[in-house]
Amino acid sequence: MDLPTFRYHPDPIASGSIVASDATCACCGKARGFIYAGPTYCEAELEDALCPWCIADGSAAKKFDADFTNPACFPDEIARATVEEIALRTPGFNAWQQEKWLACCGDAAAFLEPVGHAEMRARYPQIEGALMMYIVHELGISGGAATRLLQALDRDQGPTAYVFACRHCDNKPAYVDCL
Repeated sequence: MDLPTFRYHPDPIASGSIVASDATCACCGKARGFIYAGPTYCEAELEDALCPWCIADGSAAKKFDADFTNPACFPDEIARATVEEIALRTPGFNAWQQEKWLACCGDAAAFLEPVGHAEMRARYPQIEGALMMYIVHELGISGGAATRLLQALDRDQGPTAYVFACRHCDNKPAYVDCL
């Protein structure tokens, strides 16, 4: 069965937000072979309990009054309809602290994946300088400590970089998050 398409999260399996599973969806009651493994902001306990189809069609958000990304984590310039599409009908992603959804060219960027230093060097070498600037200017870490933090990036054990792709240009916005 083909997964639904998410404009702002094009490969949720590669990002780890959707995983193969025999679990039954708490929304539709079906076991479809995949389950959402990202954050769900609602009163119900829905860890590993929703299928991608119920996220895509908005039924999970409606049934459980749930968000999959906190609407407050978007830059102000993002259109309300886009924020709602991502928050209510797009798989979110796990971050060490509160996630941020980055933007470029006046639109929300598409989330690609969390990466460590090795994955960054192999797949996104063009973002290394931007991540160093983020570490220095946003995290307030400089000199050798900034270099060590960049080299310590780890997809699974933090600190982690979160990579996005602009939907309009070749830019790959990214940020670093840690405990």
